[in-house]
Amino acid sequence: MTTKYSLGILGLGVMGRSLAQNFSRHGFEPIGFDLAPRLPADFKIKVTNSLEELAGALESPRILFLMVPAGAPVDVAIASLRPFLQKGDLIIDGGNSYFADTERRVRELEADGFQFIGMGVSGGESGALWGPSMMPGGSAAAWPRVQKMFEAISAKTENGEDCVGWMGNGGAGHYVKMVHNGIEYGDMQLIAEIYDLLHRGAGLSNQQIAAIFADWNIRELRSYLVEITAEILVRMDEESGLSLVDLILDEAAQKGTGKWTSQNSFDLGVAIPTINSAVESRILSSLKSERVVAAKTLGSSTKFQGDVSKLVAAAEQALYASKITSYAQGIKLLKVASQEHNWNIDVAQIVRVWRAGCIIRAALLSDITAAYQANPDLPNLLLDKAFEQAVLSRQAAWRDVIQTAVGLGIPMLATGASLAYFDAYRSAVLPANLTQAQRDYFGAHTYRRVDRDGVFHTQWEDPKA
Repeated sequence: MTTKYSLGILGLGVMGRSLAQNFSRHGFEPIGFDLAPRLPADFKIKVTNSLEELAGALESPRILFLMVPAGAPVDVAIASLRPFLQKGDLIIDGGNSYFADTERRVRELEADGFQFIGMGVSGGESGALWGPSMMPGGSAAAWPRVQKMFEAISAKTENGEDCVGWMGNGGAGHYVKMVHNGIEYGDMQLIAEIYDLLHRGAGLSNQQIAAIFADWNIRELRSYLVEITAEILVRMDEESGLSLVDLILDEAAQKGTGKWTSQNSFDLGVAIPTINSAVESRILSSLKSERVVAAKTLGSSTKFQGDVSKLVAAAEQALYASKITSYAQGIKLLKVASQEHNWNIDVAQIVRVWRAGCIIRAALLSDITAAYQANPDLPNLLLDKAFEQAVLSRQAAWRDVIQTAVGLGIPMLATGASLAYFDAYRSAVLPANLTQAQRDYFGAHTYRRVDRDGVFHTQWEDPKA
């Protein structure tokens, strides 16, 4: 009797191989496809380089999982599969595709009788192998077909909950993953800025800062990124005996999801300055040769002369408050996008899915889940009583850290943007009245008034002058 496989996985790079092994371990035997596979000796999954053989080996209706680079390669893979597909077959895109591309693919494939899921997968190689956080969206009718399979291989929270859930129709799954990555950009930049302040500003060694981060990781800041930061800072280079992080070139790369998050926030009119600053910081880091010249001509930062222990304590509070505002911005963007695209996204479920397996998993996500379970219509995380108190009790330390950094010449774009967002959001009056007056002066763009209804224009210049 010929073996029939549960699903086909196209693309056996690191993530594809790891997911294949995860599915196999949980009783969903996959068959892999790759035109030029580079497989480790211990990889025992059946592999073919024939799409016809792949399609014929699958249980019907078929499930085909794409683990290929985003963009054109996804469309090429779908086009290559079409001659072998039958109505009712399901294609799943597990890469970091742009959500609008996923929306298009759902429409096109459903029109021809197929189903399509665009799913964000977070957790890297280890997560894919042992339990990722997964954010599927697309053809709603396809979710019951894969729910048990995805729940089986997903990461689990401390109380055993599955870190996977249906995000919504169309491109919802990939949109949620995009925002996840935007928050990830923000988190990483916030941590890097605190490291820079303590290392370059206060003169603490990598070993000392590693101990600080390890200590923070047993309290409110407990998270995957804080944990690995401590591990990174103690790693020594085997060849030179020097701290490895000091030998890594200070130019941060990006794959596009952070940029997409920023771009889409402007399209929707949602302020996410922490995430935007993180993207901008990576762009600035790419100007290495210019920065080296500028450091010689424009000067460099100075050294902190105060109480280092107090600065460390304040830095812990500033990092936590900044992380709250970063999550607040990302969640606000998700809520507005859900309304714009009619996705009916459940924020509490999204945050629950992020509680294990993914890169931004953190202890505070449990509190965020509770906040949105208690009030699904919460307009902003900063208005939840628990987080309101958490930020207010830390704002003095938050301001001290940023003022210290400004005085030293240490850039803290994301940390400063987080505080500015907090201050702007809680301002009953902002200087946009002057901006509107300026716009009306030079462009007759009109304005509204606080004392009466209607739209107004003023003749600002004397026409006789």
